[in-house]
Amino acid sequence: MGDSTSQSETAAEGGERRGRRQRGGGGADARRAARRGGGVHALPYITRKIPVFQVLSDDEIETIEHKADQVLEEIGLEFRDDEEALALWRDAGCDVQGQRVHFPKGLCRKLVTENAPKAFTQHARNPERSVRIGEGSTVFAPVYGPPFVSDLDGGRRYATIEDFQNFVKLAYLAPAMHHSGGTVCEPTDIPVNKRHLDMIYSHMRYSDKPFMGSVTAPERAADSIAMAKILFGEDFVENNTVMISLINANSPMVWDDTMVGALKTYARHNQAVICTPFILSGAMAPCTVAGVLIQSLAEALAGMALAQLVRPGAPVVMGSFASSMSMQSGAPTFGTPEPALTLYGMAQLARRVGVPFRSGGSLCGSKAPDAQAAYESAQTLLPTLLGGVNFVLHSAGWMEGGLVSSYEKFVMDADQLGMMQVMASGIDTSENGQAMDAIREVGPGKHFLGCAHTQANFETAFYRSKTADNNSYEQWEAEGSQDAARRANGLYKKMLESYEAPSIDPAIDEALLEFIAKRKDSMPDAFA
Repeated sequence: MGDSTSQSETAAEGGERRGRRQRGGGGADARRAARRGGGVHALPYITRKIPVFQVLSDDEIETIEHKADQVLEEIGLEFRDDEEALALWRDAGCDVQGQRVHFPKGLCRKLVTENAPKAFTQHARNPERSVRIGEGSTVFAPVYGPPFVSDLDGGRRYATIEDFQNFVKLAYLAPAMHHSGGTVCEPTDIPVNKRHLDMIYSHMRYSDKPFMGSVTAPERAADSIAMAKILFGEDFVENNTVMISLINANSPMVWDDTMVGALKTYARHNQAVICTPFILSGAMAPCTVAGVLIQSLAEALAGMALAQLVRPGAPVVMGSFASSMSMQSGAPTFGTPEPALTLYGMAQLARRVGVPFRSGGSLCGSKAPDAQAAYESAQTLLPTLLGGVNFVLHSAGWMEGGLVSSYEKFVMDADQLGMMQVMASGIDTSENGQAMDAIREVGPGKHFLGCAHTQANFETAFYRSKTADNNSYEQWEAEGSQDAARRANGLYKKMLESYEAPSIDPAIDEALLEFIAKRKDSMPDAFA
């Protein structure tokens, strides 16, 4: 984990000092333990021990890069309704015509490669949960953005803050989920202009894993930073990364003022931004993989470069979200070969730029946690792992093309994440892994079931799925003939029943609630 523990301790001590001022002193060790939370089992973020899969030759990747430079220089990108961004580009030597920016060849890449970190630590309030993003690591984060939720009992319905809190709790309890995520669902029972406060608080209170900030308006990004400073301490936030946030380009070739405003807010405070072209191939980008790669690289480079103009050294992640589409209906499709090829190609391009990469997940267009959902998700998740994605949004729970967060699919997907964790660890070639003692002990014609090596390793030899049924037909029938979705339904309920919130310094919790109350009182409710 490098120096993440010592730095997060500094944040903890800052919070403790605030707590002493508010409460008049008392046990620093107890408060430090409270910040770290409980003993829920969690796997560390993945440090891959297997090679990445690459689809582009050196000549091909150089062609993509050259064409992206042409897009930036000759066609240009629009930065809409943000005079400060346009002024930054003008001062950097760009040709700004109205809201269209034409970039000198190589400028965006130079700004990123010379300033942005190749990897960075995102600190959690529990130092043991901090994650490293970039350079061979993989961090799984849950679904992001759906306005609806579903389960087998209540069906498809608008999400509430209770649903939001439930998904935060499930992510906290899932061992292979390294991150609490962001908008795990949209709590539609809270006014639009105030719900970000409840969402950020839920991540801070019901989990001690790292989390994402709000991006739906610059002032909501500022609220996220203010709350993070209450949790971690002001100086720590300014000098370390405690949030990562999703900044989407308005493809094709537009960055709008909302996203740019949030990007600038986070970059100024040293918080990470994921610059992601959001592509429906054939509609928001060309219908060819190479065309998507060219446009996506140009858009992402411009976003990351702007962050460096705002604050050199600000952590950035190159993002890619690209789906194919049905040419009959125009609907997005998932699990098809073209998005996987795009993912592999964009991962190579990100490594060439020298920044972390975000893509992938467990994506599907299915309306139920069924075979279509499983196949399509597997066809997205495996390329995610093999391609070397560093930060993985939508790792669990995504359904219906991103419109729905599914309770059952969340735990089914989380089970698959555990398998990916084992896959990324590669083959154990240690003395125990070679198992020569077992081979000698058993010899020809016998079995290994009772040998000493098997007895010593049986608990950890193979991944044990929590959602699959591998018992006999008779036992399966006796237990109710449940399919995977029905088993997952019971599992997520048991997880929520067993949930215990990680401890938090009461003074910090009180300060967060006070901040939220004041912000909500300062503005009328708005539902649009």
